[in-house]
Amino acid sequence: MQQKIIILDFGSQTTQLIGRRVRELDTFCEIMPYNKMPLDDPSVIGVILSGSPFSVYDPEAFRLDLEPIRQRYPILGICYGAQYISHTNGGKVEPAGSREYGRQHLTYINRDNILFQGFDENSQVWMSHGDTITRIPTGAEVIGSTETVENAAYYLPSNHGIWGVQFHPEVFHSIQGTLLLKNFVVGVCGSRQDWSADSFVETTVKELKEQIGDDRVILGLSGGVDSSVAAVLLNRAIGDKLTCIFVDHGMLRKDEFTNVMRDYECLGLNVIGVDASEKFFSELAGVREPEKKRKIIGKGFIDVFDAEAQKIKDARWLAQGTIYPDRIESLNITGKVIKSHHNVGGLPEKMNLKICEPLKWLFKDEVRRVGRSLGMPEHLITRHPFPGPGLAVRILGDITPEKVRVLQEADDIFIRGLRDYKVKLSGEDARRVLAAGVPADMQDGEIEVSLYDQIWQAGAILLSDVRSVGVMGDERTYENPVALRAVTSSDAMTADWAHLPYDFMAKVSTDIINKVKGVNRVCYDISSKPPATIEWE
Repeated sequence: MQQKIIILDFGSQTTQLIGRRVRELDTFCEIMPYNKMPLDDPSVIGVILSGSPFSVYDPEAFRLDLEPIRQRYPILGICYGAQYISHTNGGKVEPAGSREYGRQHLTYINRDNILFQGFDENSQVWMSHGDTITRIPTGAEVIGSTETVENAAYYLPSNHGIWGVQFHPEVFHSIQGTLLLKNFVVGVCGSRQDWSADSFVETTVKELKEQIGDDRVILGLSGGVDSSVAAVLLNRAIGDKLTCIFVDHGMLRKDEFTNVMRDYECLGLNVIGVDASEKFFSELAGVREPEKKRKIIGKGFIDVFDAEAQKIKDARWLAQGTIYPDRIESLNITGKVIKSHHNVGGLPEKMNLKICEPLKWLFKDEVRRVGRSLGMPEHLITRHPFPGPGLAVRILGDITPEKVRVLQEADDIFIRGLRDYKVKLSGEDARRVLAAGVPADMQDGEIEVSLYDQIWQAGAILLSDVRSVGVMGDERTYENPVALRAVTSSDAMTADWAHLPYDFMAKVSTDIINKVKGVNRVCYDISSKPPATIEWE
């Protein structure tokens, strides 16, 4: 039986990151809403309580009865999780004098406790809380302190054991955070550590053969990592019974349709390529509102895909590159929609097909590891996420073929530049890139990678409604500016703008202005998410 860690989500922005760290320990885990603990699942070996945007005293704060859980499993509470355990077990939580945010060092560590075995003195941890535990639970003992937080970690020796930490071991800034999670997942819960990309491929191929049998499957390819890995995985399981459809809506990157079709042919996939760009340009003519653009492209894709799929008369299954973050039942704190998701919607009902989602348990970095296990080329595996509507939501204003051409040229210069520029990384930056699965050799504590490989997502945005004055030669110009966007992230839930080298930015700016007709100014977006989003529309 496959072992499992359950992560109960109290609404933290880093809950998915906890899950990714547990998976990196070759241990399967599931993220569940805080009130949906599966108490009757015999595969569960331990429970982690996440952080939360709430205080334990907030009237709307998430609460649950921990008693049934503590009677069955070891528990690790992180930040809010640790505070909630304390609050409900005789301890006390109060507002901190000031918000405790950023790097701290553990000035006291009880290395005899299994949670801190192998820790260095003054190990760096990351704090992010407005409340603090002023009294630990009844019967508990302090096992970790910082200069400003006496009760940074505690142990409550009851039932299967309860541990609480007010810092975040899941973030890279907690230098030995992975060791702490390993001590809990492996040392306390007894994980066999048998969840890996190779084992996933072996098990999933077998399951797909049993699930699909001799039926035919169709899959909509986007050129992105998820759908490409799903296609190769299915191809390994069912071979030519898989038919892939790749729709070009005219707003892909420069030469992307041709390049991706060539890649798919080299992978041995049965792919139907459809150039539907005229249809999409016609339907988008004059449309300026971002959400309307998305809906037009989403419906148009369904119409084109459906028309092609109808030609495959014996298809019984629709395969999708859905991954685990798409399926996690997130806690909607505000209830507000920022923008609609670009994933295909409505296909199952319209086409009357059964759904096959071979990657539905994987995080993005795990998808890439599976791609490598399948022997896929590295440039396909490391592709940045790209919005389903493509460059349509990177052009502010209405869409025309000429605007797309301008943006394609500028974007191509930017992306090629990121791939060509090499940088050396060490410390936290190196660990973050290696943890994301980027292949690199460590030498003297450093790795060398391209700028592209240390960035989560990058692209250019055309401000087509804005014109600025410029001078080229002796002539005045009045043309559009282009904004460049590059962010670092672990899961796209939050993102920081990438600090790109000045010499790189200078060269890219010069190349775009000199080579792309219609652009006379280049800007760089230094907004983080939140408050901004990664895409502009």
